[in-house]
Amino acid sequence: MSTEGGHRPETAEIPKAVSGPSSYLDQRIGAGNFIRRNMRKVFPDHWSFLLGEIALYSFIILLLTGTFLTLWFKPSMGHVIYDGPYEPLRGVMMSEAYASSLHISFEVRGGLLIRQIHHWAALLFIAGMMAHMLRVFFTGAYRKPRELNWIIGILLFTLALAEGLTGYSLPDDLLSGAGLRITQGVAISLPLVGTYISFFLFGGEYPGEDVISRFYTLHVLLIPAILVALVTAHMVLMWVQKHSQQPGKGRTNMNVVGGPFFPSFALKAGSYFLFTFGILAALGTFAQINPIWLFGPYTPADISAGSQPDFYMGFLEGSLRIMPAWEINVLGYTLPMSVIIPALLPLGIVMTGLALYPFIEQWVTGDRSEHHVVDRPRNNPHRTSIGMSAITFYGVLWLLGANDELAATFHISLFTITRFGQIAVIVGPILAYIITYRMCLGLQRKDAEVIGHGVESGVIKRLPHGEFIEVHVPPAEDIEAHVRGKTPIPALPGGADGKGIPPKGMRGPLGRLRGRMSRAYGGEKIPLEQPHGDDHGAHAEIGEHEEHAGIGAGGEGRTLDR
Repeated sequence: MSTEGGHRPETAEIPKAVSGPSSYLDQRIGAGNFIRRNMRKVFPDHWSFLLGEIALYSFIILLLTGTFLTLWFKPSMGHVIYDGPYEPLRGVMMSEAYASSLHISFEVRGGLLIRQIHHWAALLFIAGMMAHMLRVFFTGAYRKPRELNWIIGILLFTLALAEGLTGYSLPDDLLSGAGLRITQGVAISLPLVGTYISFFLFGGEYPGEDVISRFYTLHVLLIPAILVALVTAHMVLMWVQKHSQQPGKGRTNMNVVGGPFFPSFALKAGSYFLFTFGILAALGTFAQINPIWLFGPYTPADISAGSQPDFYMGFLEGSLRIMPAWEINVLGYTLPMSVIIPALLPLGIVMTGLALYPFIEQWVTGDRSEHHVVDRPRNNPHRTSIGMSAITFYGVLWLLGANDELAATFHISLFTITRFGQIAVIVGPILAYIITYRMCLGLQRKDAEVIGHGVESGVIKRLPHGEFIEVHVPPAEDIEAHVRGKTPIPALPGGADGKGIPPKGMRGPLGRLRGRMSRAYGGEKIPLEQPHGDDHGAHAEIGEHEEHAGIGAGGEGRTLDR
C-alpha cells in the first residue's frame, strides 16, 4: 500500500471494526473523522521498524511488574533480624529493604517470578533502546525532520541508565551495595559539586540511612514519570511525522508503503507484545538472575570477588578498571583524575556525540532537505565507520569491566588484560573505522556489479571456443529498486568561482576545513552505473530465448538455485 503522506484515501472501504467505534464516538464527542483517519495510518512493513517496539513493550512490562513489587517492598534501611523461611540467613541482621526483597522472593505467591521478569525486562528495555538507536543512526533516520525525536531518544536512553542504576541498588544486597559504593566514590570525586551530590544521595556520610528511600523515590516516581512523558512525546512526534522507510519499489519521500495501523499493524504489534512478554516470562521462569539470597545483606566492610554490574553499566566499570592511577593536587585540593575521567569521558563522548551528530552532519554536508527514505548503511561509509568505531570503543570498555573474570577464566595475567584494554580502547576504534570503511566500499562495488552484470543464475554455459561461464540474469525488480534507492551523499559546493572567490561560508580557516570535510564525507564513492566492456571471461547476459526469470525475492517465474 502506497499513500501520499502515509494515509489511506477516505474513499477506500472502511472495515466495520473501525467504522463502528468511529461512528459511536463521532456522535458523542465529534472525534469520528480523527479516529477513522488515524486508524488507517500506514506503517512500513520492514522488520527493523519493530526494534523500537521491543523497548516500548519492555517498558510497559516494567511498569506493570514494578507496580506489583511496590506493594511488598519496604524502602527502608532500618535494621531487622531475619526470621523468614530461607534458613541460611535466619538470625542475620539486615535492612528492611533486603528483608522485604527476600519476603517477595520466598513468601509472596509469584513474587520471585515477577522479580525476575522485572529484572529481565529492564535489561531488554535498554538493549531494545540500543538496537533501535543503532538502526536509526546507521540508516540516517535522525535527519530532518526527526532531529528533535533523536534528542528525545538520547534523553530516554540516559534516563534509562539512571533508572537501572537506582533500581539495581534497591534490594540492598552485597552485590548492589558494591555498585552503590562505586557510585558514591565517583560522585564524591567530582570537583566542586561532588560532596553535595554525595550528601544529597546518602543523607550524610556513606552509607547513611536514607539512600534506599531516596533511590526508591527516584526509581518509582520521578524517573518513570519523566520516561512516560518522553515516551509519549516520542510516540506523538513519530505519529505526526511520516515514517521513515527502506528504499525500494514505489518508495519516495512523499509516501509511505506498508499496511494500515488497523488491522495490519495493530495485530502485528499485539502479537509482538505477547511474544515479548512470553520471552520475558520464559526467562523469568527458567533463567535465574540476581539471586540476592546467595549474596547476603550489604555491609560496608564486606566485598566479594567477581562483582559485575548489569551489562548497560559495564562500560563505565571497564573505564574505571583500565584507567591508570593519576591525581592532581592544586591549592590543597585533590582531583582524582583516575576516577573523574572514567566517570565523565566515556559517557560524555557517547552521549554528546550522539546528540550532536545530526547537526554536525548537517553542517558538514549542507543538507537541509527532509529525508523519509533512509540510507542503507553501506551507502554512507563514513557514518557507518564512525558508528562502528563508537561500538568498538564501548565494547572494549564493556569487556574490560570483567577483566578479573577474564583473567581467572582464561588464566591470563590481570596486568596483561588491563594493558591490552588500555591499548585496544585507542587502537580498536581506529581499526574498526578503517575496516568498516573498506567493507562499505566493497559492498557498494558489489551493488554496482549487480546492476551492471546481474546476479548469478547457477546456469553454466560453454562458449563455442570451449570456455565455461556462468549465466547472469537481471535482478528481481524489488531487489533492483532497493539497490537503486542509493542517492549521493550531499556535499557543499567546492572551489572558487571564475574570479577566484570561494562560496560564502567557505572562506576563512573554518570554512576551508568545512569544505575539506564535506568533500571527504559527501559525494558518490562508488557509482552504481559504471562503464564496462564485454566481460566474456566472467559474465554472460541471458538471452530472450532462455527460460529463466529474475533471480531474487519477488522475481516472477521459476527460480534456479545454484
